Amino acid sequence: MTEHKGQNYLHGAAILTAGVIIMKILGFIYKMPIGNILGDDGYSMFLHSYNVYNVFLTLSTAGLPIALARMVSEANAQGRVNQLRRTFSVAWRTFFWMGLFCSLIMALFPHQIADYILRNPDAALSIRVMSPSVLLVCLVSAYRGYCQGFGDMIPTTVGQVLEVLVKVVVGLALAWFLMHESYGKPLGAAGAIFGVTAGSAAALLYMWLHKRRHYRDDAAGTDTPDPDRAILRRFLRIGIPIALGGSVLALLNLIDASLCMGRLQDAARFSYQEAKELTGVYGKAQTIFNLPAAIITPLTISVVPAITAAIVKRENDEATKISEDSMRIAAVLSLPMGVGLSVLARPIMNLIYPDANPVGVDLLALLGVASVFVCIVLMENAILQATGHELLPMITMIVGGLAKVVINFFLVADRGINIYGAPIGTLASYVLMAVMNFVIMCFVLDKNPRLRVILLKPALCTAAMGATAWMLFSLLARFMPGGRLGLSAALFPAILAAAAVYLVLSILLRTVTKEDMSLIPGGAKLARLLRMR
Repeated sequence: MTEHKGQNYLHGAAILTAGVIIMKILGFIYKMPIGNILGDDGYSMFLHSYNVYNVFLTLSTAGLPIALARMVSEANAQGRVNQLRRTFSVAWRTFFWMGLFCSLIMALFPHQIADYILRNPDAALSIRVMSPSVLLVCLVSAYRGYCQGFGDMIPTTVGQVLEVLVKVVVGLALAWFLMHESYGKPLGAAGAIFGVTAGSAAALLYMWLHKRRHYRDDAAGTDTPDPDRAILRRFLRIGIPIALGGSVLALLNLIDASLCMGRLQDAARFSYQEAKELTGVYGKAQTIFNLPAAIITPLTISVVPAITAAIVKRENDEATKISEDSMRIAAVLSLPMGVGLSVLARPIMNLIYPDANPVGVDLLALLGVASVFVCIVLMENAILQATGHELLPMITMIVGGLAKVVINFFLVADRGINIYGAPIGTLASYVLMAVMNFVIMCFVLDKNPRLRVILLKPALCTAAMGATAWMLFSLLARFMPGGRLGLSAALFPAILAAAAVYLVLSILLRTVTKEDMSLIPGGAKLARLLRMR
């Protein structure tokens, strides 16, 4: 039996939170220059093949590492050495065959997937290059689930950061070289995508070495392990429902990409090249749009155990209070980020993607508003999961996703609206999900969360912040030279001034209290620094 000592829950959550933040930053660094290297149409090939990968990856891995961690934890707690060894063996083989199956589909049928599903034939090479990644990540997931079963979150975080680092270095280097040597955008996109495969291989090597070094498998056990079939049955029974729920968004993103390409060409009568450019610049705006959600996600990690503990202790009023406070903190964080992206959409897009299609500015402005509701939905999902209603968020996500598909189907087909229909569909779908989740919360919590308490003060602070950002940037831009240097000189002071206005007003109006900050990882120290009451 291994002698490895795991971290406690809060320590593990903090480690995972740090890993998530680092990965999101590196991921943004990865996608931003690739978007400029490949251009709008080349980025559509990269993004669409990535969507295919995400679907296969989510189906293969979402939920199953959690199931393995749970089964490993139980066997370890019971001192069943042979059961522990056999559980990992069965899980490893399951991950291997699932990953191999999905990788073979991507490797053998890339043209069919690109032509008939994505409506983007130039993405075929990227799909084939990325195909080994699914198998590699499946095997990585087996090792991650095993380590997490011992409460050891460090290898998961280190492996993820290593994976993204290699992906950034290899992907950017290959994309730049292939485009610089004029090999064409399909090959350039494939080079960028190869970074994912290289990163997955590096993560697998690290996880294998970590398990070999820190977890001994040669200890003798006296227990009789369960049959392989029984272990497999339980492994799948725990993991498959979680995997299906996690696959909803990945599948909807794939449908969204395919639908936009198809409707732009078939109904709106744009050429294949024009459709690639429009979906590519939409993908660039989405890269920026995803950042606020990445900041909210770590907060949900801390909220769930706090609500669950209150419910277990039958402190229902406390559970309702924590839920309301969590929603308010989500509003405090998401409103300024979303409004900031909207009012400063033009300088942000022009600074990050200077050669992108101009429609990207309006796409980001719409997505900025949508990002507020995405963050609210993430927090609502966490609250519902903490109260023992795990299936309800999945249902609302499916309903919202179907609404997005229907809206996109009709709006993107209108030549006058075209790609603008995609962010409109995103905004409408997340508004619908937020409303549905809130109504459900009113039923499952003893007291209804008060919207006035949740939104009023953050909205007032955000209005002042947005006005400050817009007016100061407009003023500074008049006196700055052209180009990215002048744009930066006007944009960053406007952002800093707007952030200062928001912070001061939030403290004066007590939008966030010292008690609220305790829900945020590291928030107590920040509250003391700001002398919050």
